[in-house]
Amino acid sequence: GAITLGTILIGLATKNIFDPANMVTGGVSGVAIIGKELWGLPLWVTNTVLNIPLFLAGFKIMGWKFIKRTLYATVLLSVVFYILPEGMYIEDDLLLSALFGGIITGVGTGFVLAGGCTTGGTDMLAALIQRKLRQYSIAQIMQVLDGMVVLAGAAVFGVQYALYALIAIFCVSKISDGILDGMKFSKQAFIISDHYQEIANAIMTRMERGVTSLDGNGMYSGQERKILFCVVAPKEIVKIREIVREFDPGAFVIVSDVREVFGEGFIEY
Repeated sequence: GAITLGTILIGLATKNIFDPANMVTGGVSGVAIIGKELWGLPLWVTNTVLNIPLFLAGFKIMGWKFIKRTLYATVLLSVVFYILPEGMYIEDDLLLSALFGGIITGVGTGFVLAGGCTTGGTDMLAALIQRKLRQYSIAQIMQVLDGMVVLAGAAVFGVQYALYALIAIFCVSKISDGILDGMKFSKQAFIISDHYQEIANAIMTRMERGVTSLDGNGMYSGQERKILFCVVAPKEIVKIREIVREFDPGAFVIVSDVREVFGEGFIEY
């Protein structure tokens, strides 16, 4: 479901926002936009033709397991390019096209990556090149490939459109990263209070969350203190504050973000 929805969003943004605005944001879809301008080829034709040899090479070198999910997303993207009607959703405003095209593509990319695949293209090519150039990461190779596509777009459409495309690329990166991190996002709390036992019991019984007691020592007072440590979902941090305030309004509480949590109650291994 996430892969399907994400691919549809990427196709929508590419065909109805980036293509009419002459924005080449990299990847095979960017090459398809250039191909349409130079030779009048439909987006779905270029996307399909360029990906076929990449998938054949990927299957031969890395096997079916490597390409099967990405093959689904790539075929679906070509279908979306074919089915969607022509039309410009944001007319005569390059900045809005870059921002909203980038946001929609970022959401779609986040969903596709969360599903464990990509939409093919430069991702697949980068993985194949990395087999020969192992001193470089796939991400580094992808940056070079996408950069070459953006430069080609600048040569065809002009530098102004390429600069707006860079804004779109930035939005795609930030939004997709935010979606991936948001799916694993949690909050951690350190609580220093003389009423640590009551607070811990309340968190464990009312919220059914685990609490760890750490031994601490106040450097100014020289007193030994108990520090409670717990990790909860973002929406649960409000409940933590309420519990602490109930038992000790003067407690010292530190709350910070956690990027990933593995284990019972969070992400399974």
